[in-house]
Amino acid sequence: MDLEQISRKSLFGQLLRLPLRLIPPEMTMPIWLGKLAGKKWIVGAGRNGCWLGTYEYDNQRVLEKTLKLGNTVFDIGAHAGFFTLLTSVLVGDNGKVFAFEPLPQNLGYLRKHLSINSITNATVMAAALSDRSGMASFRETSGSYQGGISSQGTLQVKMVSLDELIASGEIPVPDCIKIDVEGHEKFVLLGAKSLLESAHPTIFLSIHGRPVYEQCCQLLESLGYKIQVLDKPHGGELPKNLDLIASYPG
Repeated sequence: MDLEQISRKSLFGQLLRLPLRLIPPEMTMPIWLGKLAGKKWIVGAGRNGCWLGTYEYDNQRVLEKTLKLGNTVFDIGAHAGFFTLLTSVLVGDNGKVFAFEPLPQNLGYLRKHLSINSITNATVMAAALSDRSGMASFRETSGSYQGGISSQGTLQVKMVSLDELIASGEIPVPDCIKIDVEGHEKFVLLGAKSLLESAHPTIFLSIHGRPVYEQCCQLLESLGYKIQVLDKPHGGELPKNLDLIASYPG
């Protein structure tokens, strides 16, 4: 169970988090649970669920069932690298992981996590993904998870598209793509349309907002993908933000 799913407003949630506040953010902890148990994590790099091993636990399980040794994975919106570490373990020494992240603070933690865990099959790409290449304004927030490309952003970041990177030979064709980009999902998919049409990689997609969900589903289904929503409906309706897996039949 993900610690973040327990309400901070409940008495149980407050009591559960109380001792965690005593841990210095710069401290490196061993990850407790899951496939990453024993790996190292810097406490202040992300949510406590990361070093506890419970972060997005359901998504961890889906990745474990889907990825194979030797696969090539793109982690788009890698943050501080929890899923970069996980996928690097799941694909093994002969697999490859490419982690895309634009924020300097997150990039620092990401590179540090790869270093302190002696990860050699992952490559960091300091860029945001979209439907074209160039420079973009990035909106930062008080938390390191919620920022995204926005005309109101004050940080300038490098922006690239997967199709252009693959056409130039900078990166290989992936078997699987994980995307978590805080509302910019449609543009990442548009920038990978040729890749999706030709190679049909499996896609793990975190959706932020119902309009984005409908746009992404329409695009993926037009390319022949089948979509499975991983979140359970609440009261008969899907939540505003949800995770899905898109796979190509056959």
